[in-house]
Amino acid sequence: MDIFKDFLATISDTEVTATSAVFKLALSLLLGGIVGFERKRKGQVAGARTFALISMGATLAMIVSIYIPQVYLGLKNGDPGRVAAQVITGVGFLGAGAIIQTKGSVRGLTTAAGIWMVAALGLAVGVGLYWIAIVSTVLILFTLVSLEQYERHAKLDWEGRIIHLRAGEVVEDLSRYEQLLKQYNVSLHNVLVEYDYAEQKTDLKFVVLARSTTDFISLFAHMRGLYKTEYISLQNEI
Repeated sequence: MDIFKDFLATISDTEVTATSAVFKLALSLLLGGIVGFERKRKGQVAGARTFALISMGATLAMIVSIYIPQVYLGLKNGDPGRVAAQVITGVGFLGAGAIIQTKGSVRGLTTAAGIWMVAALGLAVGVGLYWIAIVSTVLILFTLVSLEQYERHAKLDWEGRIIHLRAGEVVEDLSRYEQLLKQYNVSLHNVLVEYDYAEQKTDLKFVVLARSTTDFISLFAHMRGLYKTEYISLQNEI
């Protein structure tokens, strides 16, 4: 019992020790890995290893920022808050990369938010806010799992979709597609275009908002009639 009390006192102390540092890194690995496992289960590129590394990296940065003023007593301008700000700023590039990998589509936005949140978790663990970090992890999982199920079963009127179409010719005038989408009351948010002039083909991704009652079968039939179409599919926006 005394050993357990001593351990709690050690990890709760503001002074950085080997025991407290190892505990913080282990807890950070666990919490980040749990969130990352959920993302990997959803088919995202960033999984348990990525999230665990981000969380541990943030924790390590905070440990070092607290440790330096303890060792160099004459250092009066040591501010752990500066490190926290730099970690949050730097991890934004990782989040941006999670979105860019899908060639500009909105896929990966939730994962990017998760990366940012896991970095904040690591900072909380590094500064000794263990319960806040644990509760935050539970809330993150609730948001990623339960709220997603709610969105799927709430039958919301408008849904984000991606229409992926491959034309067997070079299509430079997209106005005919835009007019057709308007006829079906489909709101067009963005169009991603890739041309293959050697093969004379065009790859199109329409990022749209559509009602749950939209007749996509009829819409696709009309879209096929506008230009020579090799492939067309509908994807859920994630």
